[in-house]
Amino acid sequence: MEIDIRKPLRRFAPHFIQARDAGLNEADTVLRLCRFFEEVLGYDGLQDISREAQMKNKYVDVCLKVDDRVRLLVEAKAAGQQLRDRHIEQAQAYASQNNYRWVVLTNGVDWHLYHLTFDEGIEYERAFVVSLATEETLEEAAGKLALLHKQAIKKDQLEEFWEKAAALGPASIAKALFSTSVLMLLRREIRRDAGLLIDHEDLAKSLHEMFSAEAREQIGPLRIRKRRRVARRTEQAPKQVAGAVDATDPVPARVETIKEEVPES
Repeated sequence: MEIDIRKPLRRFAPHFIQARDAGLNEADTVLRLCRFFEEVLGYDGLQDISREAQMKNKYVDVCLKVDDRVRLLVEAKAAGQQLRDRHIEQAQAYASQNNYRWVVLTNGVDWHLYHLTFDEGIEYERAFVVSLATEETLEEAAGKLALLHKQAIKKDQLEEFWEKAAALGPASIAKALFSTSVLMLLRREIRRDAGLLIDHEDLAKSLHEMFSAEAREQIGPLRIRKRRRVARRTEQAPKQVAGAVDATDPVPARVETIKEEVPES
């Protein structure tokens, strides 16, 4: 069940907006944020909130703990400062040393949440961006910021949100869309409607161009994935490998293909 923070959020939003308009400095903004974490997001000011975690002479402004374990790093900026992705660099370095996956960047009014991975260097993706600047944006902000509530973290609601967001993101959808099985279905529909047999490569390029520039950046280079079904082995009668794609209908050589083996159902 989603935690409702709309009432306390509406109470705090004017204070952050006033701080922005007055040009409040970073230190005073952090003080207000700590009160926000206590009164809106349910953290204990004495046990759950740590200030200025240090690593190699660099600091993370706030660490938020759940059950004595750091779960969120917070990089705070002055109330009137515009937020940039590069502002999380210090938090990224600290997170990579401790395997922390979540970084919040905020000036009180605007909130950016980042999910970090460390497989090949440090990579980050924005999980959400919300603002408390207007009444119209408060509803969305309440829903997203509720995921940072201490009880939501305890119940893994933030992780569940990220898994769903990643599954519905451009990279995940493109992986499914630019597979030979899906492209073949689309070719059949186009041939049925238009009477034309479209080349795999031309169809893939046309689909790729339908995505926004930001989505194409997340998708990366256009690749068609050629899936090959692999039979599950049994002791009594092992099955033979079955090709998922008709050999008479190959993917053009100009398109990079990736073979993915999937078990037969």
